[in-house]
Amino acid sequence: MWLILAVGSSVFAALTSILAKIGVEGVNSNLATALRTGVVLIMAWGMVFLTGAQSGISGISRRSWLFLILSGLATGASWLCYYKALQLGDASKVVPVDKMSVVITLILAAVFLKEPFTARSAAGAALIAAGTLLMVI
Repeated sequence: MWLILAVGSSVFAALTSILAKIGVEGVNSNLATALRTGVVLIMAWGMVFLTGAQSGISGISRRSWLFLILSGLATGASWLCYYKALQLGDASKVVPVDKMSVVITLILAAVFLKEPFTARSAAGAALIAAGTLLMVI
């Protein structure tokens, strides 16, 4: 099931890039990010109430709150950078550089989460990095 959801995420991320590139034309990138974020907020809370998950709020630990808030701040910073980059550059160049987050995630997961960083994942990361360079040069 995780694979199907990950593929869905990839498809929606691709659509996000194309739709955002069209939508950010002639709009301040920070304003565009705020509008997008408002839509995401409504959609996310809609899913919470649709699935009845709101009852779990009181059970969230302080540690989870801290890391969810930090993750939200990182997401906000990422989106602000992403929208400005899309406004200034070609989507076909911005998106591959943005996807370098895969390489960075592999490294951070190995360092902080102690997830395995094998020769295979290192080779994959190197290929992603090389492919990104080929696409943006």
